[in-house]
Amino acid sequence: MKSRFDVLSLTPEAAARVREIVENSEAGSGGLRIGVKNGGCAGMSYTMDIAVEPEAGDEVVTAEGATVYVDPKAVLFLLGTELDYEVTKLRSGFVFNNPNQTSACGCGESVALTAADPTALQH
Repeated sequence: MKSRFDVLSLTPEAAARVREIVENSEAGSGGLRIGVKNGGCAGMSYTMDIAVEPEAGDEVVTAEGATVYVDPKAVLFLLGTELDYEVTKLRSGFVFNNPNQTSACGCGESVALTAADPTALQH
């Protein structure tokens, strides 16, 4: 079933990295599952796990041959997010460009998120 809105989008770099992770997975995964959890010094953190298939209620996002499953409990925290992947001299990793993020901790492991207004989902 096609969603009426995009929970998140993937840059070409993020899509390429998701495809690479899935292709190299021993679990025969179908994609990455993204969510959020309470914890960390800023209050919440993003989660990413390899998944064979979506769980009940997951939003399925596909881009450039990559598949991401979004935990339904994370949808309002991730609405409008762009998932990127960057490589710098000091690190490489996924970057969440999230309009719902109000702050982040100094270590970069946790964020403060405000849920999107549910009326934004209505057309």
